[in-house]
Amino acid sequence: MAQRGWLTKHQSKRSGWTWVYHYYRTKPETGKRVEATVTIGPATRFPKQKDALAEVERRYLQPDSVQNKIGRVTFGELVENYRKKAFNKLGVTTQPITAHILDDYLLPRWGGSFALDIEPDQIEEWLDSLALANPTKEKIRRVMNVVYRRGQKSGLLPRTGDGNPVAFVTQSSKSNYKAVIVSPEKAFRLMMELGEPYRTLVFLVRRVWVGNEMVPRMKTDGSAAPVPLGDLLADALQSWHRNTLYAKPDDWVFPSTKMKGRTPLSASMMAKDKIRPAAIKVGIRLQPGQRFGFHNFRHSLATFLISKGTNVKTIQGLLRHAKASTTLDLYSQAIDESKLAAQRDIALAITSNQTQVN
Repeated sequence: MAQRGWLTKHQSKRSGWTWVYHYYRTKPETGKRVEATVTIGPATRFPKQKDALAEVERRYLQPDSVQNKIGRVTFGELVENYRKKAFNKLGVTTQPITAHILDDYLLPRWGGSFALDIEPDQIEEWLDSLALANPTKEKIRRVMNVVYRRGQKSGLLPRTGDGNPVAFVTQSSKSNYKAVIVSPEKAFRLMMELGEPYRTLVFLVRRVWVGNEMVPRMKTDGSAAPVPLGDLLADALQSWHRNTLYAKPDDWVFPSTKMKGRTPLSASMMAKDKIRPAAIKVGIRLQPGQRFGFHNFRHSLATFLISKGTNVKTIQGLLRHAKASTTLDLYSQAIDESKLAAQRDIALAITSNQTQVN
């Protein structure tokens, strides 16, 4: 056994007791023998040492030949490599989403499979079977793709097209979701229906709450950019500040009274318990279960400003989008008045030309 390598069992926060295979390999650049390790898998999957050894045999893991068996790694090992070398470089808002995709979707399905044995058709069929919206499926595909690309970069997979089956996977990102656009008049009525602090609520702190920490690093430069504060909103905020129970300089602008000011108000809970009922009350038509919350106001703002001829870069800055295309493609919808005006313009152009010909 000493000549082949050896197994040890380690406690992992994520997987519990886990088998690890140790072996010696020769570094080609120095010719020196160094110890290396490969994670075999959790003890729940390999209860006995002989089970883990059988997995070692299945993977062709042998001293000095391991580094020459490029591609004989499991997808789970690619994920482990990705977490070590790339995960911490993600934005703080992206990390929990990526971890959720890895732990709840990719690893349960593909973790024990050899990375190069996974076929593009298998991935597409699996994505098709998921009861998820297309944009979510596309996020899963993208995360799987970056895991493979990191494996290629680290030399765990061939740096060719054949080293990444996800590159051949097609997945639509088209969403069936269409935001409900709220006119300024209905937005005002909705605000009047809400009590404080929801009426004047706006998130001003350019930081993200993660666990019990204040994290200043945002996903993009656009997310971290400041937004100008107009006089009307400033007056409303000052009025709210005079009435809040938590008015110290380090307090949240809109704290949770339930949590005694330790955390900000939950946007999802406000949308469900306050904003959606108020929207229905003022006549905004929503289907049962249809989403309605802060994002609807963002969509409505973009649509309203574009219909008024506001410069797209200005709107992009207000919404703090990284790209103007996001503002135009995803956050604005042509309203009926704009469509009618466009129809009138083309009709006048056609009839004008007809008059000139006659």
